[in-house]
Amino acid sequence: MNTDHIDIGLARYSDWAFTTSVVVLVGALLLLAVELAYSRSRKVIEREAVGAGVGPGGGGPGIVVERPRRSVDERIGGAGLALTYLGIALLLVCIVLRGMATARVPWGNMYEFINLTCFSGLVAAAIVLRRPQVRALWVFVLLPVLILLTVSGRWLYTNAAPVMPALQSYWLPIHVSVVSLGSGVFLVAGVASILFLLKMSKLEEPDREGLVARVVQRLPDAQTLDRIAYRTTIFAFPVFGFGVIFGAIWAEEAWGRYWGWDPKETVSFIAWVIYAAYLHARSTAGWRDKKAAWINVAGFIAMVFNLFFINLVTVGLHSYAGVG
Repeated sequence: MNTDHIDIGLARYSDWAFTTSVVVLVGALLLLAVELAYSRSRKVIEREAVGAGVGPGGGGPGIVVERPRRSVDERIGGAGLALTYLGIALLLVCIVLRGMATARVPWGNMYEFINLTCFSGLVAAAIVLRRPQVRALWVFVLLPVLILLTVSGRWLYTNAAPVMPALQSYWLPIHVSVVSLGSGVFLVAGVASILFLLKMSKLEEPDREGLVARVVQRLPDAQTLDRIAYRTTIFAFPVFGFGVIFGAIWAEEAWGRYWGWDPKETVSFIAWVIYAAYLHARSTAGWRDKKAAWINVAGFIAMVFNLFFINLVTVGLHSYAGVG
């Protein structure tokens, strides 16, 4: 494999795919936000129709009532979901073309790592949020993903180039891809736990008004949000754990020790322990609701801190790479 040759044309197409993906995902966010804004009124209308005997299930015995056609906001939401899938596909094209242009795995710097992490999070969301009842959560997943992609493309972009000698190891595709997958799925879990806490606050204060309260009212029920957070964390926890283990093995080969309390290693381990505490709390009576959710949010904050502050501000053995 010749890593000295860079295909400038493929690298340019990769950059175009990245930019197009961000634009498409912004459009998807706007359309899904419109659906979220008007979904509550639609549900109220459907409830009133059923109560009056003119909706699904109404009309009395022997009367067949046709299912009402999709409302405008449902069609807008469907278009937003289609754009979301298109944006995910374009981000995949960006990653693949970047790899073809550099003749290496396309996660050798911070720009590429964030792109892969966002792609992993979007794919996880596409699997978890495939039912129409939870489609509203896409708005809150796309928002942090677009922030990450904007930071990646605007401030962390690096021209396509071979990786430095220190990263030319078969552990690079193994370690970084596993960490990126775990981090992306943790993003979905963190969003679900934050929304769960907001939903619980609404249940405790049902008369509370305001923009946030109205948005929270349109979300799926608290039990569904909690279930999404728990299941995604169960998947991401061992994946991220293996990523840490693979990194330790790579560190022994590269630096002659498995663990050196480097800032990146330390915070990654702390985040993993926090998620372990969440899973333990989630299975413990008395900790399954808000207390456990707060622990999951703390793990999410630790992941974000590890991604930005540790990679970009502190000085350590991982500083040159900008990757896990």
